Amino acid sequence: MSLKPLAVALLFAAAPVYAADYVQAPGSSLTFATKYQGEVFSGRLPGFTSKISFDPVRLDTSRFDVIIPLAGADTKNAERDDTLKGADFFSIAKFPTARFAATKVRSLGGNNYAADGSLSLRGVSKPVTLTFTWTPGPKPVLSGKATVKRLDFGVGGGDWADTSVIPNEVAVSTKLNLVPAK
Repeated sequence: MSLKPLAVALLFAAAPVYAADYVQAPGSSLTFATKYQGEVFSGRLPGFTSKISFDPVRLDTSRFDVIIPLAGADTKNAERDDTLKGADFFSIAKFPTARFAATKVRSLGGNNYAADGSLSLRGVSKPVTLTFTWTPGPKPVLSGKATVKRLDFGVGGGDWADTSVIPNEVAVSTKLNLVPAK
């Protein structure tokens, strides 16, 4: 082997490896569930966009960036949806989007991971961890869950702050169908 091919081979071997970049594909979902006066209800947040950098072998290069428009919040109950969009809850006139950004991903064993990030909602940013499974392939799937404490973000404050009426914890779930970013 001549020195030139050997030098090229060593250069590529020493080059840093970065996570693969993905964007969400159709069929992805973002949902939430909680209770109102003991009755469970759920909703969806359509129109969100995700940009994911992820490599199970190089978790230190992984990144998540999810933008969530709140105006489309849909619980299949028009009165509740209008209330959620109003000043007492999401306050979409002032804060039309939420954002989840994670720069630390860790392995929980097998295909299970945790993305430690920050959720920005209603002008407040707080740590939130998304636990997820990763199904690899040419079109990988990320299925995740997180718990958000709504009162930490001022969601449902004032008369709605009573946790016997609406619990503080809101379950958030996502399924991201992903394709390589171009």
